[in-house]
Amino acid sequence: MYTHILVPLDGSKTAEAGLREALALAHDQGAAVRVLHVLDPSAAAVDMLTAAECSSVLDALHEQGKALLARVSRRARRRGIPCDTVLRERGEEGVAGVILDEAAQWDCDLVVMGTHGRRGLPHMLGSTAQAVLRHTPVPVLLVRSQR
Repeated sequence: MYTHILVPLDGSKTAEAGLREALALAHDQGAAVRVLHVLDPSAAAVDMLTAAECSSVLDALHEQGKALLARVSRRARRRGIPCDTVLRERGEEGVAGVILDEAAQWDCDLVVMGTHGRRGLPHMLGSTAQAVLRHTPVPVLLVRSQR
């Protein structure tokens, strides 16, 4: 039985598929959910911006992340699922490293996340889901988005 389910979200439809599965599982198991959003400025091409533009983009990313987590928290609580949220910035360890760190800190017993299930070059370069799967000591449920 699972008691602490970590759900990393990036706002994508793929992550939404993972969230739906995690909430259903948490409801069935009576588990608590922690939803993690990792701010990843590199995804917004921050390196190409001036300092003022960079600050504005980072502020916007932070606000979007807070809004996403607030929506998810309300959704979980409406279903009677204990839920807390965490907003963290990507560090040198990358997004996967932040997810792994949060899983260890919270002592979760399951990570549920969406995956694109891509093949070819993106697959060869590796994905966040693959990195989490390779390095976490707890079970990982990967949910492929519907195409």
